[in-house]
Amino acid sequence: MPRTGDSMRGLAVFIADIRNCKSREQEKKRINKELANIRSKFKGDKQLDGYQKKKYVCKLLFIFLLGNDVDFGHMEAVDLLASNKYTEKQIGYLFISVMMHHSNDLYKLVIQAIKNDLSSKDPVHICLALTCIANIGTPEMAEEIGDEVPKILTSPDTLHGVKKCAALCLLRLFELKSDKFTHTELSSRLIALLSDQHLGVVTSACSLIQALVTFTPGDYKGCVSLAVSRLSRIVSSTDLKDYMYYFIAAPWLSVKLLRLLQSYSQPEDGAVYERLKESLETILNRATDPPKSKKIQHTNAKNAVLFEAISLIIHYDSDAALMVRSCNLLGGFLNSKETNLRYLALESLTKLAVSDFSRKAVMKHQETVVQALKNERDLSVRQRAVDLLYAMCDREQAEEIVGELLAYLEKADYSIREELVLKIAILAEKFAQDYKWYVDVVLNLIRIAGDYIADEVWYRVTQIVINRDDIQAYAAKTVFEALQAPTCHENMVKVGAYILGEFGNLIAGDERSGPIVQFKLLHSMFHLCSNQTKYILLSTYIKLINLFPEIKGDIEEVLGNDNQLRNSDAEIQQRAMEYTKLSQIASSDLLATVLEEMPQFTERESSLLAKLKRKSNTMVKEREVPEGDNTSTQNGITLSAAEEPCTIPTPDVNLVELESGTPEDSPVLNNHTTLPLAQPAPVTAPAAEPSLLDMFGGAPPAQDPTKVQVVTGLIECNEASQPNFNAFICSRNNGILFENDIIQIGVKSEFTGVLGKLQVFYGNKSPLPLQGFTTTLYISAADEPCLRLEGQRVAQLIAAGAQIPQTIKATAVSAFAECPLIQISFSAAGSAQNMVLRLPLLVNKFFRGTSMAAADFFVRWKNLSLPAQECQKVFKASKPMDNDLVKGKVNGFGFQVLDGVDPKPDNLVGAGIVMCEGSQIGCLLRLEPSKAALMYRMTVRSSREGVPELLVNLLAQDL
Repeated sequence: MPRTGDSMRGLAVFIADIRNCKSREQEKKRINKELANIRSKFKGDKQLDGYQKKKYVCKLLFIFLLGNDVDFGHMEAVDLLASNKYTEKQIGYLFISVMMHHSNDLYKLVIQAIKNDLSSKDPVHICLALTCIANIGTPEMAEEIGDEVPKILTSPDTLHGVKKCAALCLLRLFELKSDKFTHTELSSRLIALLSDQHLGVVTSACSLIQALVTFTPGDYKGCVSLAVSRLSRIVSSTDLKDYMYYFIAAPWLSVKLLRLLQSYSQPEDGAVYERLKESLETILNRATDPPKSKKIQHTNAKNAVLFEAISLIIHYDSDAALMVRSCNLLGGFLNSKETNLRYLALESLTKLAVSDFSRKAVMKHQETVVQALKNERDLSVRQRAVDLLYAMCDREQAEEIVGELLAYLEKADYSIREELVLKIAILAEKFAQDYKWYVDVVLNLIRIAGDYIADEVWYRVTQIVINRDDIQAYAAKTVFEALQAPTCHENMVKVGAYILGEFGNLIAGDERSGPIVQFKLLHSMFHLCSNQTKYILLSTYIKLINLFPEIKGDIEEVLGNDNQLRNSDAEIQQRAMEYTKLSQIASSDLLATVLEEMPQFTERESSLLAKLKRKSNTMVKEREVPEGDNTSTQNGITLSAAEEPCTIPTPDVNLVELESGTPEDSPVLNNHTTLPLAQPAPVTAPAAEPSLLDMFGGAPPAQDPTKVQVVTGLIECNEASQPNFNAFICSRNNGILFENDIIQIGVKSEFTGVLGKLQVFYGNKSPLPLQGFTTTLYISAADEPCLRLEGQRVAQLIAAGAQIPQTIKATAVSAFAECPLIQISFSAAGSAQNMVLRLPLLVNKFFRGTSMAAADFFVRWKNLSLPAQECQKVFKASKPMDNDLVKGKVNGFGFQVLDGVDPKPDNLVGAGIVMCEGSQIGCLLRLEPSKAALMYRMTVRSSREGVPELLVNLLAQDL
């Protein structure tokens, strides 16, 4: 509000009257009187001068700020914008910024007034207009005025104060309409602002460039050298009197420059990096200097620069000496009296813990971090301590750290217990050298924090027990003892029911845990459980009949009880009825077949890790090991050779990569569907997988905005545009899918079991950015149940010369016929581009060769004699019929060539398995070449109808 002296005495009197009002009614009466007076003045015949308009507009603004509605005076405010007096123009802009909506009919007049002021030679008028744009800017305003602001910013005649306003105004316009400010010509002029003599201009330019870099990083790569140069001068300078803040030179600008440098990788120019390294070393050195002032502002400014410098060192992750020094400095802050410093130190150490350069240095502070976990009063600091312990944990320290986290869990704040449970479960699984210890940890989790145990946690322990024969007896004994506790959480009942139903026979030799004791223990909790748990218990009962026929009568009595047969829940009714009839009419052999032990679970991405990533805002990213390193995989975690213990039991499957779901025909225990009698599994079918990844248990959105759209139904594809596509069938997983003068599209893929991951790379070869870049996946209606696709959306703009990746994940549910298509749309130089390409995602990518003796091969071959199980094709060779070349093609396709099986040496015989969720499809091949006729006769037999034809047609394309 402007100064109220002699210039606007009426306003001062009105404000005094409002303050002197004794009640709300009195204030309202005074306001209504004033509004009537102002309205009469505006509608009167007498022409108001600028001073009077300014005074009345000020009164309206004050009334509005008191919370009253004001629906007039807008035109008078617009009139003030045309005034040449600063105070009148200022009040006009203030009224417009606070009270005018962009849908107002007068908005075009406002834009015109702003244009006039931007073209003015008075810097004060220009600054007022720029400030208004920054406050109330709209896309329409960005379109109308967007070209004027960059001109003001980059003009050599513009004053420094105006440049600062222009830079921040342009930042606002960029946020409103980013595609208007991404041309290369503008980027070079904006980068030059970093060398401006006025540090205020440089500070504003840093904020602007930081935003632009996130959108088009390639255009602003030249800012790195200028930012390093400017930072070096600030750090080494002792003569910045106008920019010293409590003995710290330009701390805000230093922080912005360090943050800007984190948008790019380490400078490739050796001289630039050396200069930057000197600046970073100087900042680290000054952190240990005695403080030049006792003021808190001095400490805050120095630490702000220090922490941002450490963040840049962590970002580069290349200089061991700097990272270790950073770690030592941060360790000193762990015992600081300032809560904020302890918080920031723990957060930065968490990032350092994932680097091989500084990991050992971080481990030295383990005891201090544990003490922070025990004694820290601030919840947020304790949470950061948990994150750091999670990040620094390795195989040697796992039992100690997990023990500390378990101890903390008992008194942890309720808001973080679920996340803490997930982290403990993941650490126990990753670093378990003895899986008995893992079982103990998870059961302790259920005992301590049963209400916060996500379903994924107890799913995982049952999956691991099933996949490891060496712990099944121990797990059954341990869970049996846990169920005997005076109080037992329902999740413990679920785990116990499942494990005893599968492996109760392993502990039945002890009379203390005999068959009837197990059954009575489980059934004693039946009436206390929810319906979902009762489903599992009923399935366990029928399993126990198979394991222990001697207690069949006791179980049938429970199943046939009216409490089950006439239960209000239809699922309980159905299970009780079906299980009762099954036990009465099925022979012991049939019962053993139907109720056989659960098969091992297939490999999938860990649902625990996915759940934790969604839950935690400060999730520690997993360390990545570059290709070619001497590494091994154990328990689903990649270890360097130095970290891997000498003797660790090797699991049958990659346990951390197990899916929380089961094969396609697995039961769904948490809804009202019929449970297959042979499988009382506490897992969900693949269709329910998204809900398992939802941290809060709610239904997922219909279309995740971060995921690419997957459409059922194929569209027309120009196969001629991919002349080398057949090479992806047998020869390779990586290569160029498509290339023209505008774009190059490459792919890198890997397949494990039923899982496939494709990295598609889009490279812009043109000198202009590709705009409106979108992708859509298409899968045929017939294949939609057989193949699950999921992909991440890509950025809508690819800068000139830049490349962006897109990850597409695939899961083979069953054998599928058609490869998916990807539609790519974008605009290049104003011309719309649209292309449809085939993705190299074929059924043979999920093919695994298997060895077989000659006798077994022919027995199997004869057994697959039905017409639907065989496909034979005779075709002309398209390539030289070299035996080694053909053998390589067949091996590359996925079959394992079986030497010495066929009596004719030129014939090739192979065997393989198509890996699918819920089933494995065995396939046999016989390839008979006729070199004289340049012809092949290929025969494929398979246990699944339709699969032989798919494989024959695919392999024939590449031969």
